[in-house]
Amino acid sequence: MNHDDMKALRAIFERCHIVISFNGPFSQTVIEELGEAIQRHLESQTQPRKRIADVFSVYIETTQNIRHYAETVGKDEADIARLNAGTVLIAREGEQYVVVSGNLVRREDIPALTSRLDAVIALDEAGLKAAYKDRLRTPLEDGASGAGLGFLQMARRASKPLSYSVSEGDEAYSFFNLTATI
Repeated sequence: MNHDDMKALRAIFERCHIVISFNGPFSQTVIEELGEAIQRHLESQTQPRKRIADVFSVYIETTQNIRHYAETVGKDEADIARLNAGTVLIAREGEQYVVVSGNLVRREDIPALTSRLDAVIALDEAGLKAAYKDRLRTPLEDGASGAGLGFLQMARRASKPLSYSVSEGDEAYSFFNLTATI
């Protein structure tokens, strides 16, 4: 990276009002330390406790989803490392914060992922609450590694419906972006 690249990157950060960003592999330590930095930043901006908790919660869900996905579907160490490398940023848009993430997803996993997200996005506030409570009461399936609450929890904390995009990667992977506005 040369000096002009850094200057251009900084200009993008300023234009997009990015307050925190990370690009790389998500270890538990990275997730925790970046989470602490996010909390400290929001507290320094005298944000209400609820907003701090909502931004933090969405950040945690997002990064843990990336890490969990890599560990669950990765075929070998190199594949896990590739799937676990992602980008997350938090930007300020007026009075709101936007948590944006991007990571590689196997092409064959995209239909199930977008179907789950479309179902969550279609729900109104009451529907999100009901679906969340229903999911809590549903016993975990054999071999399930989680309760499947992540997208529901993010959607409940967001002030707008979640949004996503999928773009071409290579023959094996697509690039998945998820945005939550809080």
